[in-house]
Amino acid sequence: MQLSNMDVFSSTDQADNLRRIIHPRPLKIIAISSGKGGVGKTNVSINLALAMAKQGKEVMVLDGDLGLANIDVLLGLTTEYDLSHVISGERTLEEIIVDGPENIKIIPASSGINEMANLTPSQQMGLINAFSDLGHAIDVLIVDTGAGLSDTVTNFCKASQDVVVVVHDEPASITDAYAFMKVMSRKHNVNRFHVLANMANNASEGSALFKKLTKATDRFLDVILSFLGTVPYDEKLRKSVQHQRAVVEAFPRSPSALAFKRISRQINNWPVDTLSSEGHSSGELKFFVERIIQLEMVVTNITQATSLNTVIPQQEACG
Repeated sequence: MQLSNMDVFSSTDQADNLRRIIHPRPLKIIAISSGKGGVGKTNVSINLALAMAKQGKEVMVLDGDLGLANIDVLLGLTTEYDLSHVISGERTLEEIIVDGPENIKIIPASSGINEMANLTPSQQMGLINAFSDLGHAIDVLIVDTGAGLSDTVTNFCKASQDVVVVVHDEPASITDAYAFMKVMSRKHNVNRFHVLANMANNASEGSALFKKLTKATDRFLDVILSFLGTVPYDEKLRKSVQHQRAVVEAFPRSPSALAFKRISRQINNWPVDTLSSEGHSSGELKFFVERIIQLEMVVTNITQATSLNTVIPQQEACG
């Protein structure tokens, strides 16, 4: 029997899907965070994603900055729907994903993350299955978190395998980065961080910034820091932002673009840790989503319990 090209492609797709189900591709999940805003965190997320994609990786970016979700703006993309529309059943996960340059996939999260805490069991399973059934084979998930220490930020970092802290050589950035690592290590059992010095004048300044940070953490915190590298201040980067393009795409030979490529190659060599520090499976996208749902529910329960404990004594006093 002679098969048509369509039959061959169909059989190949089915075989690929079957292999993906039986042996899911290990997924590297990286949270990009910072102690404060204004240090170029989202630009770092976008350019690392594109640099890794150019190096042959299948990359997805989760825009998890609920207060200022702007990956679409920086890349000149239009996003009509976000994760909240998947939760409500208005759209499928595939329908909200936006294709970016170099075929990176972008998931606009927006308010959908906060809604995860109030899902019914069937909604939880539906959302987990939506990520599990995603038709894209992904090597790396980059989570662009918000700045600071909101519950959502800490939950993203706890559910990820690696946390990158973006710092800038100014007192507020260094102080807030230290505070971020202090809270994550002491309250959330996250004690390993990769530090990226952004917008430094040169590599020496970036190294000095890292040494300044480690001098404080080595003395007061039980954490492990590794220096990911320096992205220099670059006029081409500023120009690429004005044109709503990533610098690795718009000016691939510029100093900042070359730095992002070096750092992305370093990240590509990181081992894929399929178990989190708390023993949870973390090598598949659905387990990441499941972990986020669990953490958001825990935060909501604690908040409700705290509110209840505050109200009851007041009622008793009135009685």
